[in-house]
Amino acid sequence: MTTTADPRSSTGTSREPLEQVRRLVTEVPGPRSRALQERRLAAVSRGVGSTLPVFVERGEGAVLLDADGNQLIDLGAGIAVVNVGHAQPRVVDRVQQQVADFTHTCFMVTPYEEYVAVCEALVRLAPVDGPAKAALFNTGSEAVENAVKIARHATGRDAVVVFDHAYHGRTNLTMAMTAKAMPYKKGFGPFAGEVYRAPMSYPFRDPEGMTGEQAAARAIAVIEAQVGADQVACVVIEPVQGEGGFVEPAPGFLPALAAWCRENGALFVADEVQTGFARTGDVFACEREGVRPDLVTIAKGVAGGLPLAGVVGRADAMDAVHTGGLGGTYGGNPVACAAALGALEAMADLDLVGAARSIEERMVPRLLALKAQRPGIGDVRGRGAMLAIEVVQTEGGVATLAPDAAGAAAISAACHAAGVVTLTCGTYGNVLRFLPPLTIEPALLDDALDVLETAVLSALAG
Repeated sequence: MTTTADPRSSTGTSREPLEQVRRLVTEVPGPRSRALQERRLAAVSRGVGSTLPVFVERGEGAVLLDADGNQLIDLGAGIAVVNVGHAQPRVVDRVQQQVADFTHTCFMVTPYEEYVAVCEALVRLAPVDGPAKAALFNTGSEAVENAVKIARHATGRDAVVVFDHAYHGRTNLTMAMTAKAMPYKKGFGPFAGEVYRAPMSYPFRDPEGMTGEQAAARAIAVIEAQVGADQVACVVIEPVQGEGGFVEPAPGFLPALAAWCRENGALFVADEVQTGFARTGDVFACEREGVRPDLVTIAKGVAGGLPLAGVVGRADAMDAVHTGGLGGTYGGNPVACAAALGALEAMADLDLVGAARSIEERMVPRLLALKAQRPGIGDVRGRGAMLAIEVVQTEGGVATLAPDAAGAAAISAACHAAGVVTLTCGTYGNVLRFLPPLTIEPALLDDALDVLETAVLSALAG
């Protein structure tokens, strides 16, 4: 870590390249962030929370510059949004040009090429068999909700199957699909009907030795007994769960579910909102096991930080909906589409799929070494640049399955104080998740891991 004077100019508008180092000039949060927090508390609904109350003035690469001149290493990437890094030049250039041209017409009124170009790119990239088409929206929740609409229209069925620990969004329908009550669902019901939950493959918590195929058979038995195969419009699953704790199902689980859907006329929907666009070391996470979804939902990493989402899938399913049945005022906004074209270009040109795998190779040995030193780290999991540690209570120096949310919070707080942005997640709040921009420099990632190591060794007993 470097300690020096505030690097900003007197006007706060210096555009010199932001050095990719961690640098603290005040405590975190500093006095200006604390003053801004007071303004926030007076004007912003308390229902909107923040993990770390530092106010960001600039971001570049994998570094955030806050209002006090501190430079923080970003291991959250806006919750897997800026996969291509903050202020990626290809994104910036395209956005600036598009803003100068026009910012909005509504594609449903007068269309524009940028929307079509993004859909063409998604059709090329998505692991869907046969002819494919796409439609664009604003958020991951909207994408999931529209995937359900498409599946119901295409199949003539109503039932939607989701899984334990799932997170699919905050709209009324997607809250019903999301598993975790607090803070996402408490007090917001009643929720949309015809949503059913099946058991997830969770290797750390499943019976020892349970295979992915066995876990799938368990889930399918629940679906057939409690819903009925002929009632299921779609099975919706995150190939690696996000908010639920970065749960990666055992090999064989996803292929077995996809096969069951094909055999029973249901659509298999891969929710790739968090896992997509090279995050897991593949363009889409379901590709790792050769799974070919009927529909794929996308958002987050597609547009380099601008709000854009979509559904891409089999053309026959996408075209089953009547004209006018899909859309929205801002869906596929031209500025967001321009950003997406820049982000997709960067993903290919910079080989961010390979970059994610390199991050995994660098991080996992460090995380496993920490697990060997601290039994309170019960599990290290994930892949690519979507990695996590699950913190559990110990008995006699041996890990149990009892969650340790306080331990996870203590580790994260120590990282924040040292200038590293980390996030917690999990049904029990006991998982630390790591989502660095895929462009992070190795030396910067090593520094962040050094901070994490110090935090873990301090927060957890040996």
